[in-house]
Amino acid sequence: MSTDELTHIDDAGRLRMVDVSGKEPTWREARAEAFLTLAQDTLRRICSGDIPKGNVFEAARLAGIMAAKKTAEIIPLCHQIPLSAIELDFFPDPLKGEIRITSMAKTNDRTGVEMEALVAVTTAALTVYDMCKAIDRAMKIRQARLTFKSGGKSGVFEQA
Repeated sequence: MSTDELTHIDDAGRLRMVDVSGKEPTWREARAEAFLTLAQDTLRRICSGDIPKGNVFEAARLAGIMAAKKTAEIIPLCHQIPLSAIELDFFPDPLKGEIRITSMAKTNDRTGVEMEALVAVTTAALTVYDMCKAIDRAMKIRQARLTFKSGGKSGVFEQA
């Protein structure tokens, strides 16, 4: 891959924030997912509200929303963008001993919200881990990925 394909590197190989000032704002949406593998008993306790620290899914949802709003503060070259929406959902699968975490982020701006969607799901997964680590240190956060994006010059991206 040449440096002209990497938008955050200039011709001299220096890092840079991409200049989006010449772009018109458009509606943009991104969705991401991450998985958390955990003991079936831990998942049962989360779903039944039997975790001493409180409602795990609601704490993780709030953490994901808050993190998405601060993405530009933790990812060095991200633009600070106004989020129009950020949603997180949790899909526990007791048979597999896993939780699928999904996010959706929207904005009407000059740059996309992929990083915000990814930061949301990974922070939510980390929050579940933090709230349950006293009873299950073997939890695994895995497969955080972008599943959809729309808007902007590159159009729609989707993977199943």
